[in-house]
Amino acid sequence: MPVPSPWRAHHRLDRATFEQLAVEHMDAVYRLALQLAHHPDEAADLVQEAYLRALRFADGFEEKGGGMRSWLFTILHNVFYSRKKREARAPMAVESFHEADDSQPAPGEPPPAWDLRSLDWDHVDERVKKAVEALSPEHREVLLLWGVEGMKYREIAAVMNVPIGTIMSRLHRARAILASSLEELAADRGWTTGRGASASRTRSTDPL
Repeated sequence: MPVPSPWRAHHRLDRATFEQLAVEHMDAVYRLALQLAHHPDEAADLVQEAYLRALRFADGFEEKGGGMRSWLFTILHNVFYSRKKREARAPMAVESFHEADDSQPAPGEPPPAWDLRSLDWDHVDERVKKAVEALSPEHREVLLLWGVEGMKYREIAAVMNVPIGTIMSRLHRARAILASSLEELAADRGWTTGRGASASRTRSTDPL
């Protein structure tokens, strides 16, 4: 007889129970937050709000699909884009948030896409880092969830609330952009960036 899930045993989880079940995914949630927000302090704030919201709605969690990690990613995704919409209506508030932070890029210089050190990419060629940072937020997010977090297409689609076909298209586009951007590096390292290589590395046999 299956053991009842602690999520089903309580109508509403207390904070200690929630942290015990969710804290193992906090590093992954922070990686995604940092990729989205570009700034460590703002990423930490996003994670805090996402976890508080998750705790508030813990009784709505269902153990299916990608499990708690996907559920937390979905909440974080929604928190970020809700803030983004609010900030679009109040641009001055966004500017003042970092006005005293001299670690921010100079005007016209794009901010980093994510903290590559958090992904243990200390020895990655600088050209690879720049190529990834040049991707649009949507393409970076798909690439991170697929390539770093190892999520399947259907899980990413649930997190980003878009069709699986859109996820596949964005991932294909992101990989194509990277291949084009890194042709010189590939030649230096003896890599192959043609369609054959790209196809061979695509997880075509991975279940959706």
